[in-house]
Amino acid sequence: MIKIALCDDDSAALAELDALLSQYRLERSTDIQWTSFSDPLPLLNAIRRGARFDILFLDILMPHTDGIDTAAEIRKYDRSAKIIFLTSSPEFAVQSYTVDAFFYRLKPIVREDFFRLMDSVLTECEQERESSLLLRCKNGITRVRLSQIEYCEVIHRTLFIHLTSGQVLESTGSLDDLSRSLLQNGCFLRPHRSYLVNLGYIQSLSYHAITMVSLANIPIPRGKYHEVKDAYLEYAFTSGQVIT
Repeated sequence: MIKIALCDDDSAALAELDALLSQYRLERSTDIQWTSFSDPLPLLNAIRRGARFDILFLDILMPHTDGIDTAAEIRKYDRSAKIIFLTSSPEFAVQSYTVDAFFYRLKPIVREDFFRLMDSVLTECEQERESSLLLRCKNGITRVRLSQIEYCEVIHRTLFIHLTSGQVLESTGSLDDLSRSLLQNGCFLRPHRSYLVNLGYIQSLSYHAITMVSLANIPIPRGKYHEVKDAYLEYAFTSGQVIT
């Protein structure tokens, strides 16, 4: 299910969005759910308490705080949500890029344009879900593309997700649960109870350790080398890499 938040202090605008989303859900037979807010503060409070929205439609000119500031606060908790500004104020279009807005559209809302926008944003949401991982980290919710993950490790019940950029994300959870999600992808391997590696970023193998492209060493338990080697070779052949 795709969860959507609508935030506009104009009750007529909220009613119009509600009607458009109802029509879209019916005609596209899509699984979407939305919540309306007439003030940005209750929306922000919900997000601070852990509410998660895939898409947010925000007005710009609202009481207490404007849409840009609201979006900036949302980004402290969620870097992956698709933020769409629907407003009558064209002068904020450039500022919308500072909060990584997905789209900026002027009112009034035209049905055909709205449907095209929904088609586009839902397609991107689905593509990201298929090839990414949603993590609850110390600084909020983050969506990470699987291709960005080099390896994962667990230390004292804390997950450390090592990215190819060198960044390390800390997340709560179980490596068992994470493994069940990622091993289905076909490019991950769990060579050790405390580690999960992306096979695409293995630099070399020895009887005792895997060396990743970052030069991190992942231990291989005694007697498990051949299992790891076979899994890596199968991945390499399947993905079209050359083995000489």
